[in-house]
Amino acid sequence: MRSQFMCAAAMAVLLVAGHASAADKPEFGEVGLDLASMDKTVAPGDDFYAYVNGGWLKTATIPADRSNYSDVARLREQSLARVRGIVEAGAASPSSADARKFGDIYASFMDEAAIEAAGITPLKADLAMIAAVKTPQDVARVMAALERKQRPFGYGSPQPSFPVYPAVGIDAKDPTKGSSELVQGGLGLPDREYYLTDDPKFAAARAAYKTYLTQIFTLAGMGDGAARADRIIAFETALAKVHWSRVESRDADKVYNPMTPAQLIAAAPGFDWKTYLDGAGFGARPVLILNQTSAITGFAKLAGATDMETWRDYLASRLIKDAAPVLPKAFVEADFAFHGKALTGTPELNARWKRGIAAVNLAMGDAVGKSYAAQYFPPEAKAKIEDLVGEVKAAFARRIDRLDWMAPQTKVRAKLKLANLRVEVGYPETWRDYSALTIVRGEAFANSQRAAAFEYARNLAEMEKPVDRAQWWLTLTPQTVNAFNAGPLNKLAFPAGFLAAPWFDPAADPAVNYGAIGSVIGHEISHSFDDQGAKLDEQGRLIAWWTPADLTAFEASTGKLAAQYDAYQALPDLKLNGRLTLGENVGDLGGLAAALDAYHASLGGKPAPVIGGLTGDQRFFMSYAQSYRTLMREPFLRQIIATDPHAPGQFRAYEVRNFDAWYTAFDVKPGQKLYLAPAERVRIW
Repeated sequence: MRSQFMCAAAMAVLLVAGHASAADKPEFGEVGLDLASMDKTVAPGDDFYAYVNGGWLKTATIPADRSNYSDVARLREQSLARVRGIVEAGAASPSSADARKFGDIYASFMDEAAIEAAGITPLKADLAMIAAVKTPQDVARVMAALERKQRPFGYGSPQPSFPVYPAVGIDAKDPTKGSSELVQGGLGLPDREYYLTDDPKFAAARAAYKTYLTQIFTLAGMGDGAARADRIIAFETALAKVHWSRVESRDADKVYNPMTPAQLIAAAPGFDWKTYLDGAGFGARPVLILNQTSAITGFAKLAGATDMETWRDYLASRLIKDAAPVLPKAFVEADFAFHGKALTGTPELNARWKRGIAAVNLAMGDAVGKSYAAQYFPPEAKAKIEDLVGEVKAAFARRIDRLDWMAPQTKVRAKLKLANLRVEVGYPETWRDYSALTIVRGEAFANSQRAAAFEYARNLAEMEKPVDRAQWWLTLTPQTVNAFNAGPLNKLAFPAGFLAAPWFDPAADPAVNYGAIGSVIGHEISHSFDDQGAKLDEQGRLIAWWTPADLTAFEASTGKLAAQYDAYQALPDLKLNGRLTLGENVGDLGGLAAALDAYHASLGGKPAPVIGGLTGDQRFFMSYAQSYRTLMREPFLRQIIATDPHAPGQFRAYEVRNFDAWYTAFDVKPGQKLYLAPAERVRIW
């Protein structure tokens, strides 16, 4: 594969994508690093994150409508603005049937006067359906009916709305086939711990939740809001007690539990599974994959013991919560006061147009993405990134060859998996067909439900077909600012929205690009070999393909990495969960190692140039740390530590302390706070 990254010894400025020249300047500084945002009073060996980003941390502010701020957030704002232009053009003068549809979704969302005039009328039919619930069969039927047309996209959508979520996935034991999965859900607070611990911060969240529930019932014209709220919280607390933790739920072996519908009915009495599965479109499936068995059987037992009054309150609360973004202003403000202010500390609701774009992205993100890719990601840029992916893959393969803990036969399989790894950059090969989606301008609530029902039906249809590895999934579009590894598909995706500075800058020094986007590419590759990805073979199958000795050595190293992160103190009373973040941390470790090797290989045996007094390795590691600079409001920080498999940016930047080259580059000595003795440095891939 040709190399687009020119020898660093010969050229300090990277020429990429056909629109960079030696006269172009990087977005940050002279080489792509924001050196003005350093804090040189901090020793790199004491706090490398603060050394690189300390000035930025002192001067940057979190916008009032955000719970956090970072370069990811900045790029997401850029993506929103670009999509706004595309969508508003579709609303004003559509150039295609799809443009007319997504323009009408947006115009309907932005028509606040019509939404206010409609009041709660759009909810009345579903509220009446819920009010008619009298039997366990009614509960199952209504829950399935709501699931088909409720897809939350506002502040309150961190997990499935109902206690059991029917998901269409990929069979982990046979990735050529779709799977019908049942997943735990149904909590109105972010995680089970919010219900089950005496932590004052979680107690305050529970109190805010009661206030919120009381308020939305009042707004919907339903009396006794406080009593309804108490019943719902008691129900959800009991549900939380049977929920699996997030650490348990990320174990690929534990969440693969096939059952026939008959076996599920026998194993989980108390809930009318037949009615529910038929209503959800899963009734004819020969096998269901239960992700959290005891949580689902525990829910069924709880369902049978729950009175109908509580069920009606619970179902109504879910309907109102999920619909809030397309209801009158009072509902929007109540939703934000809880999910935004109380849970994340965000002071202000973001602009309506941003919420409208979020609605469009969820409903027709692929259609918008087609225009986005055409305008903002030229084919030559795609080719350049694909070449860099090839370089990092090659570096990772060389690292596999050098492993001293992996058996030769396992190395052969590992390299085959790497060779089979599919990589998609910028945008998908094919685009979704939205011709069957009906959108009517002026019907914001109905459009939301029709879009959800359309996507649900599309997923049911996909479940019956062979898996298409080329297809991107719902939340991944060209305008997405993120990168993904789809383990059972053995593929990576790098959307166009993410491929910008500080991760990728056509005018930046090569060391900077390798340290940023190179490490991200390596990170996603490493996910195929992290503590869960390593359980999937070269076809993406969940199967034991390592020797017992390989597994023992690997688990010893990952255990050391988990312990390293367990020790990090995010707040005086809060440490990280090294097991929850283990997969991402293994990804960072392997990704940084492969990217550093790829950078060194790009030098062609020549020394890297010193630029502005910084060596190539210094620029590489500084670029990595710069890309994770982040500010977070305390409530949001607490929430993500409880729920997010990613460590906060500060601690991801500390991954450098496991690299001998970092110690050499910054003259880190024993006694400094980040120093690890060579034997304590974690080395996996």
